[in-house]
Amino acid sequence: MDTPFSAPDTSPPPIDPTGRSFYCHGLTLLIDARVPFLVGGAYALECYTGISRHTKDLDIFVRPDDRDRIIEILASAGYQADVTYPHWLAKAYYGEYFIDIIFSSGNGICAVDEAWFEHAPRRDILGVPVLLCPIEEIIWSKSFVLERERYDGADIAHILRVCSDRLNWTRLMDRFGAHWRVLLSHLVLFGFIYPAERSRIPDWVMQRLLALLADELRSAPPSERLCQGTLLSREQYLTDIMRWGYQDARLQPKGRMTHENIAHWTAAIDVKE
Repeated sequence: MDTPFSAPDTSPPPIDPTGRSFYCHGLTLLIDARVPFLVGGAYALECYTGISRHTKDLDIFVRPDDRDRIIEILASAGYQADVTYPHWLAKAYYGEYFIDIIFSSGNGICAVDEAWFEHAPRRDILGVPVLLCPIEEIIWSKSFVLERERYDGADIAHILRVCSDRLNWTRLMDRFGAHWRVLLSHLVLFGFIYPAERSRIPDWVMQRLLALLADELRSAPPSERLCQGTLLSREQYLTDIMRWGYQDARLQPKGRMTHENIAHWTAAIDVKE
């Protein structure tokens, strides 16, 4: 007789005391120094959705102008801290644990600005009172993570399922701006993932985005050969740029990255992070 199927236990193990102590100390140092920061990543996702996913890192989001001060504070406390990618990320380490100090995004689009802080809710993380990244900015930044080895679309679907009634939809659409197709793609997928929940996406939001699509379809396509796939994956569209002659949408002035930023980000693809 077949034995009944038993789903595996997917709950994460409790965080190691060493990692917990490091994260709490790091957060407390920044609070005491009065340096503004937001907590994102797995800890914010758990606060918003209840989904626990402990990793060996803590993500904090900071203004670009505060990056070097934060590195100095953590380094002065004895932690190794340095800039990993000058256009978006620094890190502080303690053994196998690390704090990601995020001030933009890998594609250069989602720079941390004042609005992140204006709309940030306050929560306790590991017993420390902090500000969380707003829901809208989490969706915005995660929407562009469509790598072969990492896809954040499931996180977005889970956030929309739980938090759709708390979203400032106008602000979310404003965040995407000219990249509204990326938002529309995730909202269309949400209706596929959760057919019975599709009403969680307001009709007027879908209608406005579909109206933009209809307007686009009625106009002639642009003459310039631009590839925006590099905004979604740093690796999977390199052929388009290097062999097929497309312009890289990340590159200034259309994007926010320099040739040096892109070269550094591309060279790290084969590095195990």
